[in-house]
Parts: sequence; structure tokens; C-alpha cells
Amino acid sequence: MLSKIYKITFLFCLIFFFQNNSYSKNFDKKNVYNYFSALVSLDNNSIESLNYFNSSKQLKESHQSYIKKYIFSLVLNEKVNKAIREIKITKNKKFTDFFEAHLLLVLDSIKKNDYKKGFGYLGDLKQYEEKETFEFMISNFLEEYISLFNYKKIKSNLDDQFGKMSLINRTLQSCYLGHSNTESFFENLTNFNDEGNSRYLFFYANYLIDQNNHLKAKNIFKDVDPLNSTLLIAQAKKWIDKGNYDDFRSIFSCKNSNDIIGEFLFIISNLYSTEDEMEKSNFYFNLSNYLNPKFKFNLTLLAENYFQKEEFTKSKKVLKNFDKKNEIYYWYRVKKIAQIIDKEKNKEKSFNYIKTKFNEIEKPSIKIIYEMGNIVKGFEKYDLSIKYYTEILSKLDPSSIIYADVLYRRGGSYERIGNEKKADEDLLKSLELNPDEPHVLNYLAYSWLERNINLEKSMEMLEVAFNKKSEDPYIIDSLGWGMYLTGRYEEAEILLQKAVQLMPLDPIVNDHYADILWKLNKNLQANYFWNYVLNLETTENEMKDKIKEKLILGIQNHS
Repeated sequence: MLSKIYKITFLFCLIFFFQNNSYSKNFDKKNVYNYFSALVSLDNNSIESLNYFNSSKQLKESHQSYIKKYIFSLVLNEKVNKAIREIKITKNKKFTDFFEAHLLLVLDSIKKNDYKKGFGYLGDLKQYEEKETFEFMISNFLEEYISLFNYKKIKSNLDDQFGKMSLINRTLQSCYLGHSNTESFFENLTNFNDEGNSRYLFFYANYLIDQNNHLKAKNIFKDVDPLNSTLLIAQAKKWIDKGNYDDFRSIFSCKNSNDIIGEFLFIISNLYSTEDEMEKSNFYFNLSNYLNPKFKFNLTLLAENYFQKEEFTKSKKVLKNFDKKNEIYYWYRVKKIAQIIDKEKNKEKSFNYIKTKFNEIEKPSIKIIYEMGNIVKGFEKYDLSIKYYTEILSKLDPSSIIYADVLYRRGGSYERIGNEKKADEDLLKSLELNPDEPHVLNYLAYSWLERNINLEKSMEMLEVAFNKKSEDPYIIDSLGWGMYLTGRYEEAEILLQKAVQLMPLDPIVNDHYADILWKLNKNLQANYFWNYVLNLETTENEMKDKIKEKLILGIQNHS
């Protein structure tokens, strides 16, 4: 917001300058006004910026900074073809001598399968590769791909210097050529221990389906958690279960050069998004979509980018692409719109919206029911969350890998409505099915501590949980609080101090820390943290009343 104010101020200063300066002979006031208005509106990536840019023909023909911003604005508004045309028709080529302009020409050549011309444009692109890591990566990987498409052989200059990124590209290159080692590449790629590897289960399945190996394609999803899988994997599993193999081929093929480059650019877009560079992320996303517009599911990234920037109107516009044809993505749309409504400070409207949309789904999958249970639990509608969790449990085999998780969640809901008997039954049953699960151990043990029962057993459970997840702030807090209740004050202080550092805005954690400080006769520090809790937005009124009492009486009446 502040940068926008600066731009507007700068705009008016410039207008004044041009009105009263000899430079006005060379520049039209209206063009200058339009240019800086375009810059301001570009912050919102709106079509309005294009209107301003398009009306400044004089500046377009005379200034590099202008054409660069114009090209960005065109791409951000999904007008990639027009951006390419503007680069090609610009008379003074020094005005289009920047990385993104050369990149667009390279991509245009790839899209047209004109790899000879692509090599020519690539030479201009590579002069910028030392300026930024991502630009180095883009120019060098594109060089590999153009060589692959032109000569039908892999020529790698990067080896493994980009880690997983190198493996992704080597896998896609091998798949493009139909090499016999493609399957082993996919297996190595999907064995990476991170969340991103699940996306490549989709491409692995896609490859296997292309080889008519439907059984193996189905088997690669057998160990995937059906409730906590990504959208793409959940959709892929549904397609495979129904035998909709053509749906895979309809959105991506590793035999298609444009699809491969589209995926590469999507990765770049994702990388910029993780760096919180949303404009660049959206820029590369639209380039990805330009190469492969069939992969509509990728639009979730664009929707999320707009959501993170609180550009909710644009996010909702993107979300319209997800209709009921693909239930899982339609449900994502519903959830995201509910989030937007909540962000707009209308919590009850958000709840009513998602409840209505959920009830409109004729036969919701277990995954959707599960997510609905979690959502209404977040709205503190615990009776309703219990209903959904119970429905899921009735449809699951008790031997299912997710049965214990649903029991844990239902047990938490029972605990929140004060049904301690039912809560304990669910949580103990969950532990019976999945012993030593740290989050369940923590939840049940803390519940017992709060009720002042089973203290010894609670501490044993918390020690196990802590040994498994020693950096989890909730487990640290629970163990520290248990030590406080059992008189181990010095040990409790160390743990609760760490918990406060990890969760500085949590009222309960700060209250616990203040309590132990008081017990250690550090009354001044204790009062500081109690006052801090009083000023936290998330502190409930009941806790505030207790804190006010502690500030007067200390904790003599509080155990």
C-alpha cells in the first residue's frame, strides 16, 4: 500500500515536472501520466494497467523501462501472444534487450517446434544467466530441452548441481525419449522424502498408463493416504479407480515438448511463490499455461498466489475453472471461497456457505467428508464434526491406516464438548491401533493433566511423544506443564521458555510460562507475561478473568 502511495506521489511530481520543463518538448504529458498510472495499476495486475500502457504509444516507441513493464503487464493478464508480437515489432531492439523478452522468444520458438530459431534466441537469453540463480537455471535447462527436442538425445551440462530439480528434468527428458531407464528415474524421484514428490506420482502413473501398464499405475497409489493426499493425487487415484485412463493423457504427455516445458515453468512459478515473489510467480505461471493450457489443475497455484496477496476477486475468478465435473477440485474451490469469506471478517457466513455447498454434493467422497469434519471443528461446531467423523468410521475398515487418525479427531471433538468418557475411549482406541503416535499421546496426556488424573502415566506418555517430536511446541508445552504440576520447576522453566519462543502468540503457553516463573519467585517476569496474555487478541474472556485474578493474588489459588 505504501509503495502505491509513493508511486502516486511520484506520478504527480513528474506531471508537474513535465509541465514546467523543457523536457516537455520530447514527452507528452498524457503519455507520462498514462505510464505511471499503468505502474500503479500493475501492482494489482489488472487489465486497467494494459489500458494505460496501450494508450502511451509515444513512450512505447521510445523507452526500454516502458516496454519491459508493458510486456510484464501483458503476460500477467494472460496475453502472452500479444507480448511476443510487441517484442517482435519493436523497432529499436535495445528496448527489448532484457531477460524476459528473450525468454518469450525462446518459448515462442519451442511452441512452434522451431528449435533452430530457439537456439538463436537462447544465445541472447544466456547473457543474463549469471545475474540471478533462477535465471541461470531457466536458461541452462531450456538449452538442454531445446537440444533434446532438436537432436532427440540428452545432453546435460548441469549434472546434479540442482539436486531434485536436475532429477525431475532428467526424468522428463528420459520419458520424452522413451528410454528404458525412465521407470527407475520415476522411482528415484518419487522416493524423495518431501511433500513435492507426490506430484510426480501423477506423472509416473501417466507414464505407466502410456505404456498400458494399468495395474502398476494403480499399485503406486496403494500406500497413499486417501484422506491427506494432495488434490492432484486424490484426483489421479479417483481416475484410476474408475478406469478413466484417457483423463491422464488429456492434460499431460511427456511425449509432448510443450507439456514438458509447461511443467518446467510451473516448477519455476512454484519456486518464486515459495520466495513470496508473487508477481514473478504469476508471470511464470501464465507462461506455463501458455505452453500447456490443458493442465487446468495447475490453476490452484494462481488462486493461492492471489489469495496470499488478498486479491480475493482475482482468486475467485480463477476458482471458477473448477466445476463439479472434477469433484475434488470443485471442493477445493468451495473451501477456498469459504476461506475468502472468513478473511473478509464474516465467520458465520463462511460456515453457512461451506455447509450449504457440502450438502449439495450428492455422494461426497470419504476425503471430502473428512475435510468437512476438520473444517466444522475449526468453526467450533463440535457436535457436527463428531457426526462427520462417525460417518467416516462407519465406512472404514478398522484395519485401515486412517482409522486411528479419525478416532483421534473425533476424540478431540468429544473432549471439547466435555464428554471426557467418549474422548478417552476414542483416544485410547486410536493408540491401540497406532501405538506411540506422538500427537495422540500428547492430546490424551494433556487432557489427563488438566483433569489431575493419571499424572504418572501422563508423564510417561509425554516423554515418549517428546522423544519422537522434540521440536513440536505443543508437546514441549505439555511436558513442561506436566513437570510444573509434578513439582519439577527448574526443568519446566527450560521447556516452557522454549515453547514460548516457538509459539510467542499462544495465550496458554505464555500463561503456563508465567505460572512457572511465579513458582520460581520471578514475580516481575511472571507479571510481565500475564499482562502480555491479557493483550493478545486470541485470549478468551474466561482466561482473561483468571489472569486478572493472578495479577492480584498470584497463583496461590491456582494449581
